[in-house]
Amino acid sequence: MRRPRETESAYEGAQIDMAPMIDCVFLLLIFFIVSSVFVADPGVEVTKPDVAGLEAADRNALLLAITAENRVFFDGQEIALEQVAPALRQAAIGREPAVIIRADQDSNHGVFSRVYSEARRAGIVHVQFATARGGATP
Repeated sequence: MRRPRETESAYEGAQIDMAPMIDCVFLLLIFFIVSSVFVADPGVEVTKPDVAGLEAADRNALLLAITAENRVFFDGQEIALEQVAPALRQAAIGREPAVIIRADQDSNHGVFSRVYSEARRAGIVHVQFATARGGATP
């Protein structure tokens, strides 16, 4: 049996195989990308009123926004009040989503109620409104 010399190492030909680790990392990356949920923001920033004690909103909801100037936005586009029901009907084809109305606290209550009634007229059963999380009021 041959004995290795002092200058010769027993591990000269050993290498670390990185392929299994890279495969695992790519599988995890694909899993996290597929399982992620992306919520489309309506594209308008509104100041929501403070309300405490509400539960979290549905992730698959359709979002409507009402600005302080009483302009209505859906999917990043400004729409007229008469277009709310047809737009929601078209977006809800094949599913039963909830609608979340994000109204600015300075918007007109009449515009909010019209948008709410148009959403109900579109056949949406679950109509909610977004609020900022606040403390309990006395």
